[in-house]
Amino acid sequence: MDLNYSAEELAFRDQMRAWLEANLPDDLRRKVADYERLSKDDLMRWHRILAKAGWVAPAWPKEWGGTGWNVAQRYIFEEECGYVGTPPLIPFGLTMCAAVLLRFGTEAQKKRFLPRIYKGDDFWCQGYSEPGSGSDLASLKTKAARHEDHYVVNGQKTWTTLAHYADWIFCLVRTDANAEKRQEGISFLLIDMKTPGISVRPLILMDGEHEVNEVFFDDVKVPVENRVHEEGKGWTVAKYLLGHERLTTGRIGASKRELAKLKEIASKQMKDGRPLMRDARFRDKVSRLEVELTALEITNLRFLDQLRGGRVPGPEVSMLKIKGTEIQQTLTELMMQALGPLAQPFRSLDGAGDFDEFAAGLAPRYCNFRKTTIYAGSNEIQRNIISKAILGL
Repeated sequence: MDLNYSAEELAFRDQMRAWLEANLPDDLRRKVADYERLSKDDLMRWHRILAKAGWVAPAWPKEWGGTGWNVAQRYIFEEECGYVGTPPLIPFGLTMCAAVLLRFGTEAQKKRFLPRIYKGDDFWCQGYSEPGSGSDLASLKTKAARHEDHYVVNGQKTWTTLAHYADWIFCLVRTDANAEKRQEGISFLLIDMKTPGISVRPLILMDGEHEVNEVFFDDVKVPVENRVHEEGKGWTVAKYLLGHERLTTGRIGASKRELAKLKEIASKQMKDGRPLMRDARFRDKVSRLEVELTALEITNLRFLDQLRGGRVPGPEVSMLKIKGTEIQQTLTELMMQALGPLAQPFRSLDGAGDFDEFAAGLAPRYCNFRKTTIYAGSNEIQRNIISKAILGL
């Protein structure tokens, strides 16, 4: 097992670092650094910058716009983006739906959807969770009844991230209510959000932001040609998609950037007449977090070495999801502790102080990051996956 980068990979890292430094717009860099809300235009501007460079979908096959980079290069690029602080690439189209289409889609579906996803012409969202069917996704109740060349969909999805921006949604729906197992009789549909009968209602989170939504389907007609894979085999598609989603939840590069920011703040904030970083209890917390982040990076590199050998993401990626999201939450907690009363959920009126803009976005970020251990399958579910699929318990 090789956990070190080769000379060629180090040169590639330096190339990516220089390109990102030169091409990331200053206003987007500042917004990410100060935890400001990113608009749809902000998100899609960065998407299109990368698409123009040919780097927006490195993992795709070259014939569909991929870079041809190996798995190590793709990992390096993602981590450098996180470290420099680029806006996120919304994964629902690029990473999730695209991976499903490339694995299970027909040639016609690939030609129809992949170029538009690549160029940023279509914004996608994910229709998985329902009231009462979140981590227990197989209990979903949204129904799709077959009528010759189309389905009629009725039901509700919830916690649907950025559905108010979306042009399309990929959905798990129940097409056979009499299947013997709950995981059977589920199908995977691609649905145009402009279809009559779809309504989106905002859910305002504790940070005051409109990020997630409820989506209602009332007699929504969906062409059969928009079904991916076989009818009743959507659970196979769902498991494949979730493996790709969990592989990207560690966010090691972004956590490294946040850790450096935490150290900077703690070296300037004073406690009892000396920098907070010199307080033994606080310093121990930061040191422990840094050790855990280093261990996560090494674990990620182990998976990277396996991927070099051609393995697909397996149940062990749940470890990345668990530890990565816990580290992200701990970072926000220590940031709040370091800034104390300066971490207020509003912008400063006078602009005074070194951390005013940053501090104003920290409390909402702390609230928002309570979700990290829940999405992509809660961490409790991830531990169940590890115990059953890896430990055999």
